[in-house]
Amino acid sequence: MAPPAGEAEIRTRYPRVLAIAGSDSGGGAGIQADLKTFAALGCFGMTALTALTAQNTLGVRAIHAVPVEFLADQIDAVAEDIGVDAVKIGMLHSAPVVQTVAAALDRHCMGTVVLDPVMVAASGDRLIQPEAVDALVRELFPRALLVTPNLDEAGLLVGRQLRTEADMEAAARELLERGARAVLVKGGHLAGGIVSDLLLIPGARPLWLRHPRIATPNIHGTGCTLSSAIAAHLALGCELAAAVRAAHAYVRAALTAGAGARMGAGSGPLNHSHAPQPMQMRPSP
Repeated sequence: MAPPAGEAEIRTRYPRVLAIAGSDSGGGAGIQADLKTFAALGCFGMTALTALTAQNTLGVRAIHAVPVEFLADQIDAVAEDIGVDAVKIGMLHSAPVVQTVAAALDRHCMGTVVLDPVMVAASGDRLIQPEAVDALVRELFPRALLVTPNLDEAGLLVGRQLRTEADMEAAARELLERGARAVLVKGGHLAGGIVSDLLLIPGARPLWLRHPRIATPNIHGTGCTLSSAIAAHLALGCELAAAVRAAHAYVRAALTAGAGARMGAGSGPLNHSHAPQPMQMRPSP
């Protein structure tokens, strides 16, 4: 049977990135930040919601969990039809949600995965149940290409406060020993005028990304945006270290571009669309 008119000419597709995360009704973090980041970097974004949150720039008012069966349906629907080049995982609030996501990654052979272990919101609100932390390490660390905890999340995972760059490196090495394939510890919460992030890949020298701190009140969604940008650059074909460098530069530019905006009474969002890229095209197999 002949293909429909025009079908034979379709030989390209967009880079496809799936965000498995919670929704932020305020639009600055979570799924909303993920989609804005994917679009700004020329990728086609897709979603599987793990939870709905009622939140704004001041904090989280309520969390409504999505049933795990429906979460699995969302992932299956996307993977079976559109396909996935890279995955960003964000808020997973319970052990059953973690297990559901791990099973889906295996079911669809998804290996290019960036795991942002979202545990505490910038406002201080806890976003994960205590029993889910062990499940996250056990089930998802080995399945993720990269784990991207911030300073507080890395400290929670290793059971101690991290106050120095030496603490960050020790924690990163411990997370590798616990099953992570690569770790990016984000040091934005360290005191001082220099922000230091550390990428640790087994067999490679530690990669420190150090830059002057950007003066801005608008940092809501920074971690979500960084992990999404890394996943987008992986979908675009970058190697891991290059993807981290490119994503780091994108986030810094988004922070700078959004520093003068005022959105809400608390910590506002980044300017995700400061330099939008056209949708990229990739050869279709």
